[in-house]
Amino acid sequence: MAETTRREFLGAVPALAAAAPPVQRPNILYIMTDQQHAGMMSSTGNRWVKTPAMDSLCASGTRFDLAYSGNPVCVPARTSMMTGRYPSHFGIRSNNVRELPRDVLPAALGHSLRAAGYRTAFGGKTHWPKPMTAESIGFEYITADERDTLAGECATFLRQRHDKPFFLVASFINPHDICYMAIDAYTKGSSLPAMYPKSVVERERVAAATKLFAGMDKCPPLPANHGHTDIDPGAFSRLTGFRKYVREKWTAEEWRLHRWVYARLTEEVDAQIGRVLAALRESGRERDTVVVFTSDHGDMDSAHGFEHKSLPYEESARVPFVISYPGHVPAGRIDRKHLVGSTIDLYPTICDYAGAQAPGGLPGRSLRAVAEKGNLQGWRDDLIVECGDSRTVRTARYKYSLWEGPGVTETLFDMTKDAGEMTNLAGVSSMAGVVADHRRRLRRHVEARVDEYGRSLLRA
Repeated sequence: MAETTRREFLGAVPALAAAAPPVQRPNILYIMTDQQHAGMMSSTGNRWVKTPAMDSLCASGTRFDLAYSGNPVCVPARTSMMTGRYPSHFGIRSNNVRELPRDVLPAALGHSLRAAGYRTAFGGKTHWPKPMTAESIGFEYITADERDTLAGECATFLRQRHDKPFFLVASFINPHDICYMAIDAYTKGSSLPAMYPKSVVERERVAAATKLFAGMDKCPPLPANHGHTDIDPGAFSRLTGFRKYVREKWTAEEWRLHRWVYARLTEEVDAQIGRVLAALRESGRERDTVVVFTSDHGDMDSAHGFEHKSLPYEESARVPFVISYPGHVPAGRIDRKHLVGSTIDLYPTICDYAGAQAPGGLPGRSLRAVAEKGNLQGWRDDLIVECGDSRTVRTARYKYSLWEGPGVTETLFDMTKDAGEMTNLAGVSSMAGVVADHRRRLRRHVEARVDEYGRSLLRA
């Protein structure tokens, strides 16, 4: 049934590359979006967005429901993906990092796959610190475009004859364009000059999506967790700029329109992904190719009165993560058990499928056995999420965060009873043991990785 769904979506197109020589190891196609939270696919039950391409991957593979970005903002997450390291390994907390040591480059993912005999190609958004470029970390850079041209170039690449297995990265920009709704609302509302004046295409796409608006009766409602938690961390008192403005000023209708545009931008990138998957089908290599799909981080999507990212809440930190490999990975399975580091587990997973040697000491683990067998004894029982002003431990039931002060510096949510993260249990006396356990877990991770910022939070 799942395989039929994928084939129906891709279309019954004759295989153009049937004469291509068979490969011993699978090809690998890594598809990444930007700023898409885990619930932003129709296959997750979201009826306000239609994502047939992403859904087809979920139908033919395994979707990991508990996948979290190592740090839910662009530069830290993307650096983590290509190095297999937590951003704190490089002292990265936010996008404001200028340069990394050059010895990072030879150990990057592209070089590991190239050394294993793969043709490695990268297209689309990079957003890494210097000196990281597609070429310097082991890829040929097939296009800098992040939209339709990227889809076309990836399709052309997939239809080519290949004498050896390939590793292709397709890094799309959307639904990241949603950022400009809040940014522009803030500058207009405060009579400030426009921010990021060169972002013309981004604003055009937001405007085009807004024009599709068909009235509030067709618009997503506010989520149940749109309001503030009962006890917000004190770090929120430092909010400035557009995040502070929209949290305080936007009406329910403005938030709902934001959600509408976010859905349309997600559908736009889904159509681009669909073109890439169609080309894979046309190439005749669909069953010889592992497809991994994820996003660098999510978007708050009006939860807790926020948009944008960089927070440990689910909408910001939890992302889609799908592995599809027909005949090897069970079709249509949803894994709700294993905690996945979407940025740290990517590197060892891809190396496992490629038969490549990953650098020693990486904090992540390969998901191959989990994806193919559905269970793996000894899998991690907690996972770290790093943010610019917090560190978080996610366990099977709880999510604990230690924040920079002043004010409230701890949050604890019972994710089985309070998935919207609305009731902070950190100060409840009966939860003191749970808080202490999660704080011990955090300390263990911080010391193992020599996370200096995490150490500073624990000392405070």
